[in-house]
Amino acid sequence: MGETLTYKILRRHLVEGSLTPGESLTIRIDQTLTQDATGTLAFLEFEALGKERVATELSVSYVDHNLSQFGPENHNDHLYLQSIAAKSGVYFSRPGNGICHQVHLERFGRPGHTLLGADSHTPTNGGLGMLAIGTGGLEVALAMAGEPFKLEAPRVLGIKLTGQLPPWVSAKDVILHLLSILTTKGNRGWVLEYFGPGVRTLSVPERATIANMGAETGVLTSIFPADERTREFLQAQGRVEVYEEWQPDPDATYGPVVKRLHLERDAPVLANLQRYCPGLSVSAPDREGGEGFVTAEFGSLEVDLSALEPLAATPTSPDNIQPVRELAGTPVQQVVVGSCTNSSYRDLMLVARGLEGRHIHPQVSFAVAPGSRQVYLMLARSGALTTLLRAGARLLETACGPCIGQGFSPGSGQVSLRTFNRNFPGRSGTKNDQVYLVSPEVAVAAALTGEFTDPRDLPRLLGVAYPRIEWPQRFVTDDALIIPPLPPEEAERVAIHRGPTIGKPPRTEPLPESIEGQVLLKLGDGITTDHILPAGPFLKHRSNIPQYAQAAFLPFNQEGQPTFADRALALRRQGRQGIVVGGESYGQGSSREHAALCPAYLGVRVKIVKSLERIHRANLVNFGIVPLFFRCPEDYERLQAGDDLRFPHLRQQLQAGGEVGVQNLTQGYEFTCTHDLTEEEVAIVLAGGKLNYVRERRRL
Repeated sequence: MGETLTYKILRRHLVEGSLTPGESLTIRIDQTLTQDATGTLAFLEFEALGKERVATELSVSYVDHNLSQFGPENHNDHLYLQSIAAKSGVYFSRPGNGICHQVHLERFGRPGHTLLGADSHTPTNGGLGMLAIGTGGLEVALAMAGEPFKLEAPRVLGIKLTGQLPPWVSAKDVILHLLSILTTKGNRGWVLEYFGPGVRTLSVPERATIANMGAETGVLTSIFPADERTREFLQAQGRVEVYEEWQPDPDATYGPVVKRLHLERDAPVLANLQRYCPGLSVSAPDREGGEGFVTAEFGSLEVDLSALEPLAATPTSPDNIQPVRELAGTPVQQVVVGSCTNSSYRDLMLVARGLEGRHIHPQVSFAVAPGSRQVYLMLARSGALTTLLRAGARLLETACGPCIGQGFSPGSGQVSLRTFNRNFPGRSGTKNDQVYLVSPEVAVAAALTGEFTDPRDLPRLLGVAYPRIEWPQRFVTDDALIIPPLPPEEAERVAIHRGPTIGKPPRTEPLPESIEGQVLLKLGDGITTDHILPAGPFLKHRSNIPQYAQAAFLPFNQEGQPTFADRALALRRQGRQGIVVGGESYGQGSSREHAALCPAYLGVRVKIVKSLERIHRANLVNFGIVPLFFRCPEDYERLQAGDDLRFPHLRQQLQAGGEVGVQNLTQGYEFTCTHDLTEEEVAIVLAGGKLNYVRERRRL
């Protein structure tokens, strides 16, 4: 039986454990990346570990999220990051050099290597044949300190690509199509591994687009083979010496992966799986967790690239997919091309060629944000930058910007088309926004016509021929904004810049034997980390936890009522704990560990949910918050905000097994929760978080 590409790389990096799906293992991490929204905290944690130099093959600190300097906070963070990078042996990518994932793909990524990044879209570099995993900043700090990364051996879903993308259909449509099948939930612990003859028709930037937005499915990561197209990309980047061929065995066996579905609510998902997954088996309906559930088991999924059409993710979820032809005629007021998903040379050249000799529609506000300084320079050298300006484009910085609510927010009730990866409610910076996720092809069509337009109609409507983008023999490789690490003898003399707006990571106390607290919030399904802790204008406080914590659960605050933060702190002063209740797929989205650390600072020690996303679950454990699950759906329905709860034997029960008893003091009944913590994770939670745990372990 042949081996998948995923397991070949895992085997090469295995430190200890079993390469059996579902079993625990640790792997060696070759490279790490951080960005400024997560990096300040990650490096403060690295310092707290008592390490002076990173132990990785290569680590890079990027500044790409908060570039606008309204007040001193952002610049203070940038200065801290630059100085700590110099002292600790880390490359520093300065503001203006580009988005971390795009720059890493261009300048640092290596086939067959492992990459751990404090950003959920780190899997972008899976397009280069890397095993690239997004996680919280503390895990990255530990990896920089030389600690192996612990994970469950994943189940690998094979994505077989055949055919070739037709004109006006792009890599973005591939991943939107997959999101329509797999959705954003129920895929935890998987890797999406691409294979088949269609792979070689895709360039590395196109593969990176697919791997990038694969994060929205909730999988561990996505990966493509490293083949001749990979070698061509690295050759054009002047880095062909790092190329290695990495392929799955011809007889590699994929899966099985398992999705649990409700026959009524998930009927469209099941229908798609039956259509696209050969060998799918579906269990008989059962009553576990409620009547009408089935288990779907499959090993691969087939996508005929030639059969795809332009798609869009409609408000307000990346898996709410519709064909663009069904949206045709919907007025559009704003179009933005950029983000780590679609800001490559290929994407922006296509937009420029589509706009050549034309002007954007007068009702459309149109902006372009190149993904890297390299892309910016390539556009300038080719004349495409002039084309964009003449067409009426507004040029934004090479940064995340609008994707995280940092400017260019749409007007109230206005339709905004974005080549981004997330359209969670309010993420753009506008309450009740109407954000659609589309390809560059669909974006340029809307920019020209002022409405949703199937780009395949552009030749007929406006005489726009499909732009054929020539692959450059050599990219511009100007690394002037990348500061390499100093040698140890020089690094010792570096003084770390600590501005007054940079604090220290607060410490969580060890978990008491029993806790009593109150349900501060009862939330529904699909709660994202942007719900838990918004970015936008609040992100500049990321290095000051007490201040950033004031924005916790901001969308759920009610005018004229005490905020979540006020209510949580009032409980903390009484010696009681805050409790948050949620539904399915709690903690989608960003890897920002602030979404765990800030609630922990406010005194939240327990979250009870129906299901939990991987990165947020790890962050909760790392900061001493106990993640529990409802055993019965009825218990979720009965529990109400404001209920006082007691966990009389919490420490003892966490150590004893998978069940935790809960007393509802307000309603006068008891119920049982479950947990899936490993023995080590229980020890981490009991210690009050991973920093405490690591310190204690090193003292022994």
